[in-house]
Amino acid sequence: MRKLIAAALIATVGVAQMGAAAPAIAKEEKSDEAKGVKKVIPTPAEDKGQVVFYRPGGMGFALGCGVNENGERLSALGAGKYVVLPADPGSHSYTVKSEATDLLTLEVEPGETYYVKCKIKMGIMVGRPNIAPSTQADFDALSHKLEYVDADDIGPKKEKGASAP
Repeated sequence: MRKLIAAALIATVGVAQMGAAAPAIAKEEKSDEAKGVKKVIPTPAEDKGQVVFYRPGGMGFALGCGVNENGERLSALGAGKYVVLPADPGSHSYTVKSEATDLLTLEVEPGETYYVKCKIKMGIMVGRPNIAPSTQADFDALSHKLEYVDADDIGPKKEKGASAP
C-alpha cells in the first residue's frame, strides 16, 4: 500500500512539473482534496477576458469535444472536464466537430468570464458535439463533478485536416 501511495505521489509531482512547460493558459492544480469541491474560476487578467469551456458527462462519454479557433485545437474536453482559456477582447469563433461542425461566436470583453457548455448529441455514425453559451450558475451546479483537463489536452495544436496558413 505504501508503495502504491508513493508511486501516486511521484506521478503527481511529475505531472505538475510537466505542466510548468505548458502554454500560458489558465489552469488549476489537481489534488485529491479538490475532487468533489465547487471550482473557483480565477479572475481574468485586466486586459483580457476568459472563456470557461466545460463538458458534463452523459451521452458520448468516450468522445472528446475538441474546441478549435482559427484551425488550432485549444483543448480536447473529455466527459467531466473543463478548461479556462484566456482571450483577447473582440470577436472569437469557436468550433467543435466530428461528422458535423458546430460554431459559437463570442464577443469577449476585458475582465469578463464567459461559460460555454459542450454536449455530445446523437449522430448517424458518431456523436455530434454541440457548444452553446452557458452561465456561471450552470457551471457551478456541475463544478463539483468536473476536473480540469490534462496538460496534454491543452493546445494550441493544428486541427486535424486544417491547412497551414
